[in-house]
Amino acid sequence: MNKGIKLGLPVCTLLLLILSSCGNGKSNKNKVNPAQVAEKQDIRIENKESEQKVDVYFGDELFTSYIYPDNIMKPCLWPIVTSEGTEITRKYPLKTVAGERADHPHHIGMWMNYGDVNGIDYWGHSEATPEDRKAFSGVIRHQEVVEAKADDEQGTIRVKTNWEAGGRTQITEEIELHFMDKDKVRIIDWISTLTAQEDILFKDTKEGMFAIRVSRELELPSDDPLTLTDAHGNPETIKVINNDAVSGDYLSSEGITGEDVWGTRAKWMKLFGKYKDEKVAVVILDHKKNPGYPAYWHARGYGLFAVNPLGQNVFSDGKESMNLKLKKGDSVRFAFRTLICSGEVSDEEITKLGQDFSNLY
Repeated sequence: MNKGIKLGLPVCTLLLLILSSCGNGKSNKNKVNPAQVAEKQDIRIENKESEQKVDVYFGDELFTSYIYPDNIMKPCLWPIVTSEGTEITRKYPLKTVAGERADHPHHIGMWMNYGDVNGIDYWGHSEATPEDRKAFSGVIRHQEVVEAKADDEQGTIRVKTNWEAGGRTQITEEIELHFMDKDKVRIIDWISTLTAQEDILFKDTKEGMFAIRVSRELELPSDDPLTLTDAHGNPETIKVINNDAVSGDYLSSEGITGEDVWGTRAKWMKLFGKYKDEKVAVVILDHKKNPGYPAYWHARGYGLFAVNPLGQNVFSDGKESMNLKLKKGDSVRFAFRTLICSGEVSDEEITKLGQDFSNLY
């Protein structure tokens, strides 16, 4: 058990000019002055190897941490915090908080993996995996922090990981993470390059690929019985559901809303809601050079927000298939941008940020 968890690419000036303070894009009152943004916060990266994490600070505030404790089966970013100090990621299973869903313990923070790599499940593996499934479950193990630095425009973390199963390495991975602070908009760019160490088949499955598990406030309201943690951290089945604090909803780039977004293609997806008086939006943007662009979305009402460019057979009811193959030594790259907004963000702003993202890398 890890004791710590007890638990440059420059950004173009145009990016600053098109951002408002996550406003609605209709008033100059909320427009961000680029000079003020540059002076607002120092970005700081702290590599804490003994704690198996790398912290990202905007000023004195923790924005997120890249964590790789031994008791989780892949590295992830956790927690993730808005500019107003709100943690939008679910705390379970790393911390005990009453009222959170006690399900899917493999859903932790923000991560990237896949559910069928030569028959190995990297997606669903956790400490709770049954013994009879462990032989078919893979682990993504952190290898080293290659770079951890910050300048006036962004923080950057570069790491190497291995996708391991059955005593062998199936895939080596280079992850490049960029963090930007634009006042009410905080940006995470996640770029993974996967290199096959054997012939690889990513068989079509819904269980993937780039995902974030959000806290209860951003779930979509539902009256279905669910299991929540009680005040002592124990799972408790609730039949009469209180949705007072639950306010999430989805909107896709194609205009689809609610749970209807599941299994549809989109260039981007927005999950939005409120934490008390704070309006929050989490937006994931697909990169136009990703395989399968625009991707399908594995976006659920219970707090799982995922984009899956590879599971086409499942999402299209068999009308399409991908079954991505890599020969030994071949590589494939996936890039995703996430916006963490305190306030509102317009469709036009999201589309522009998506275009900038695809042109940047």
